[in-house]
Amino acid sequence: MGLRNEVVCEKRTYSKEFQSHTHEYGQFLFPLEGSLDIQTEQQRLHLNADYCFYLPPHFKHVYRSNVRNEFLILDMPYTFVTNALEIMYIPLDEQWKSIRYLLLEEASHREQNSSGIRDLTGYVSHQLRKSGSPSIEYIHHHYKEAITLDTLAAMEHYHPVYYSAWFKRKTGKSPSVYINQLRLDEAKQMLGTTSWSMTTISQELGFENSSSFTRWFVKNEGNTPKQYRIIQKG
Repeated sequence: MGLRNEVVCEKRTYSKEFQSHTHEYGQFLFPLEGSLDIQTEQQRLHLNADYCFYLPPHFKHVYRSNVRNEFLILDMPYTFVTNALEIMYIPLDEQWKSIRYLLLEEASHREQNSSGIRDLTGYVSHQLRKSGSPSIEYIHHHYKEAITLDTLAAMEHYHPVYYSAWFKRKTGKSPSVYINQLRLDEAKQMLGTTSWSMTTISQELGFENSSSFTRWFVKNEGNTPKQYRIIQKG
């Protein structure tokens, strides 16, 4: 399918037959009823009432639905999506439900390319740029725990090998390096601002004991935790 210069916001249904195409505009899917199976080269997912989905330009995808379904589709011209070029599988929280409601209202009562529709499309694009990755948010809440690559990849519906490449493009680091840096930053914060013992800090950071914490800290920082604390409190 070709270039789309105007915003299109409308309800669509999908058949049981597999269909495949690509397009040069972004597409946002809001579930209204039923579900949709979508597959790209990197992902395979089941879009249901709990999530909405953004598909950037130029991503070939295969899709079908085995159940009665209806979706609100927002086709977004390239000018709206130049900074939103990643596939996004987003929980349909209250904010996105409100956006869906407003789009439904605009689509029902006004012309497709009205200023209201375009303004809402601009807002959707803004929210997409702000939307965080579920796996990265999970890391920031659980970096003190053991986290597997498979767990993170599953959150983004990626194969683990592709997820590692995607993560590095997004953050500039591998998942393990990213997690390690968060733990190191937290360790430095604790050492520099508290009088907690090495045992307490090691437990807070998820290490088995203070010895393993000390070895890890020396490997990453070059000093022991006690030496780092002395330098910081100098």
